[in-house]
Amino acid sequence: MVLYALAYAVAAALGVWESGRLRKAHVWESLPSRSRYRVAANVLFPVVILSWLVLLLPPAVSLARSGTAPTLDSLRLPLMGMLIVVAHAVVGFAIGSFLPRLIATPVVAVVDWVAVAFTRATQPYWIRHVSGQFSDIGFGEVPRFVSVAAPVLLAGGVAVGLMLLWLPFGPRVLRGVLALGVAAAGVLGAQHLARDWPHTPPMATGQAPVDCTGVHPRVCVPRVATANLARIQREAAATLGALRAAGVPGAAPERIEDMLDGPARAGSADRVWRMTLMSADQPHEAGYQVMVRALKFRCAEVPVVRAHAVWLWGATHTGQVDMYRLHRGREGVTPESREIEDRVGEEVRTVLGTSPAAQKAWIRESLDSCAGGTA
Repeated sequence: MVLYALAYAVAAALGVWESGRLRKAHVWESLPSRSRYRVAANVLFPVVILSWLVLLLPPAVSLARSGTAPTLDSLRLPLMGMLIVVAHAVVGFAIGSFLPRLIATPVVAVVDWVAVAFTRATQPYWIRHVSGQFSDIGFGEVPRFVSVAAPVLLAGGVAVGLMLLWLPFGPRVLRGVLALGVAAAGVLGAQHLARDWPHTPPMATGQAPVDCTGVHPRVCVPRVATANLARIQREAAATLGALRAAGVPGAAPERIEDMLDGPARAGSADRVWRMTLMSADQPHEAGYQVMVRALKFRCAEVPVVRAHAVWLWGATHTGQVDMYRLHRGREGVTPESREIEDRVGEEVRTVLGTSPAAQKAWIRESLDSCAGGTA
């Protein structure tokens, strides 16, 4: 995340320096036999290579140390950054052709870095999405092609527009109008693409390999977490069996999958349950998550005492009282929380002292009727 702005700033600043060096040597007045584009490409080549190394060398070292080979999907962001580096180098070269390099080089370096790095803290969101800096990519996520196209379109449009000013034919005014049109099209096109995106640009999720095991429920987790897969499936099956025996309605999902497996399918909420299974590395953690999901309230607002009474009742029937207390302890212990837990314990002891039929009626009533509007 921190390397994008640095690489772009290096490319732009060194582009200014190399352009100023050519101008100071009066290269353009000497009418070289090679085209201006060729001369500019020759001096910008080492600039671009150095900036690419800023982007590519650290992750390459990390991949080598971990023995991991990059996938095609993982190359989208590096390729985006490499294209934008070229665009920033071209823009810097254009600035250096008319401003003194000793002044312009450090100024461009700072301005370019700030303009990219600080977009993370700006609004509207489209500004950060067209800056060429990506962050907050989750496990198994890959930016969609449109997400990487927007910043390339903006930077590339400006760079190509500046390059058109060097066309060897046509009136200068016509070249200026053409260059301005191309640059404006790049900027406005990128803004149009990203203007309605939320904080996170369009991402393809669920790209990590997944392993599954068991039936009723079939449990699926990303392959990197399969060490706990068999235990998670056993806990889930045992928890659901105990809850069904205790009279909990709807505790029969066909499949339980990690929330990182990808977007939920429409209309599959009752058949496919999604929870944070990758973090369930402690015994009974997965079973507790399944228990809480199975005890689904039918309304939007639930009184605290009733909610915790239902969960403690479920934890008692599934042998997860210690996990319930652990989760309650994570929320902090206050005089108010102690009072709530005293009331919860008293209510649950009363319910557990009744017949199985009465407990079934109590749990169904507790899940169906509570304060607030219906969900």
